[in-house]
Amino acid sequence: MPRMPFSERVRALRADFGQQYGVQPEIVVRAPGRVNLIGEHTDYNDGYVFPIAIDRSVLIAASTRADRTVRLRAVDFDRQDSFSLDNITHAETQRWSNYQRGVAAVLQERGLRLPGLDVAMSSDVPIGAGLSSSAALEVATAVTWQMLTGFELDRPGLALLCQRAENTFVGVNCGIMDQFISALGQENAALLIDCRTLEYKPASLPQNVAVVVMDTKKQRGLADSAYNTRRAECEEGVRQLSAHLPGITALRDVSVADLAQYAAALPDNVRRRCRHVIGENQRVLDGIEALACGDAAAFGELMNASHVSLRDDYEVSCAELDAMVEAAWSTAGVIGARMTGGGFGGCAVALVEAGQATAFSEQVSSVYKEKTGLTPSLYICMAKAGADVVH
Repeated sequence: MPRMPFSERVRALRADFGQQYGVQPEIVVRAPGRVNLIGEHTDYNDGYVFPIAIDRSVLIAASTRADRTVRLRAVDFDRQDSFSLDNITHAETQRWSNYQRGVAAVLQERGLRLPGLDVAMSSDVPIGAGLSSSAALEVATAVTWQMLTGFELDRPGLALLCQRAENTFVGVNCGIMDQFISALGQENAALLIDCRTLEYKPASLPQNVAVVVMDTKKQRGLADSAYNTRRAECEEGVRQLSAHLPGITALRDVSVADLAQYAAALPDNVRRRCRHVIGENQRVLDGIEALACGDAAAFGELMNASHVSLRDDYEVSCAELDAMVEAAWSTAGVIGARMTGGGFGGCAVALVEAGQATAFSEQVSSVYKEKTGLTPSLYICMAKAGADVVH
């Protein structure tokens, strides 16, 4: 089924809002999903990530109300919910509304006085594919209230509040990357984000490349327990390496040369986890330099090396992710490919020569389905700007 053009999505959402609430919306806000090009499992080690905001987005149409009620309509599922800003509780049945409830709660905790809203929302960010539909919804909600009320809050601060909403209200212990890139993404560029300082800078993507997101359709069953184990192994690496490198607080502080010097002192599993994270941070920085020189091929090699490291040293890949990436590696037009996200399923990402992106996607899909029996979804994506008001 072909995607609806963006202008048609906006028109359809405005029409639905009018039918639901009897008036036209005061505002329509867009917030994009994301994919991380390189820099995996580095965020909780105070490292670097390098995502793009993609041309798939959450749209929110909204108008203020005279009272303190928020009425929500999820157009894609034909569902409604409502809550009072004076008594924000966790929804047990309409759980999709907890993202908006959480954003409202953290904005009010900050001391902001919010008006009630009538809201209709729609999304073409695939749910559960690892493209951060939840972060896009949170950011769109926060930007909607900001634009309608005029409160002052910079975009990094807004992203942090949305992360807090997901951590404390929704109950998902995500890092900052997803909300940050949805709020601050830039057209035709990826964003280097320092997860320790939240400093960021854009790096332009070559004009002749496309980003292809490859959803394996493999559910990520082991991700939570493995995440906790990997995090503990990284912390153990810091603890043991600090005997040789006083003052380090995260693997971010350890260089590739440092690890080579002291690796023999670490248990095998801890050494390999550290080798991935420390090497991955360096790959992100090397990737920025490659793009600055216009060297897409060098960036692609770093993506390939990232996958090998995630597969062999960090051990968070799976047969389906490996099959997808190997199919990409062997298909004409590929520049580089790797798993992306937490692992054990979910998505891979490829950088592809733009003129071959469609043929590439068809070939990889066919090879992957033949090998695994699963029917994947592949999305050709462009890097887009962060959240904004639709005019």
